[in-house]
Amino acid sequence: MRIIQQFNPENEQEFMALEKKFDELEQKRSDYPKGKRMQPISASEACNTLIWQCEFSDLDSAYRTLDFFSGDKEHEILFREQVPYMRSVRVEFYKML
Repeated sequence: MRIIQQFNPENEQEFMALEKKFDELEQKRSDYPKGKRMQPISASEACNTLIWQCEFSDLDSAYRTLDFFSGDKEHEILFREQVPYMRSVRVEFYKML
């Protein structure tokens, strides 16, 4: 699963500071999935994009993670702070071959 967030370029510092707090939250809590964060350098996505990616054993587990994020109080507090800096968000799912 990939969560792709495009942010306002003029707010990159603020957006990334909050993203660091998301990473710290993942690291301190054992119930959080441990994703990888990427920012495009040369890709089809713009440079003002953050990609959070994590592999799951099945699609249901990925969907449960989205539900978990939206129901977690600490996640919601950070997400609400980050939303004003976002241009768009989308979630992609991939089948492992």
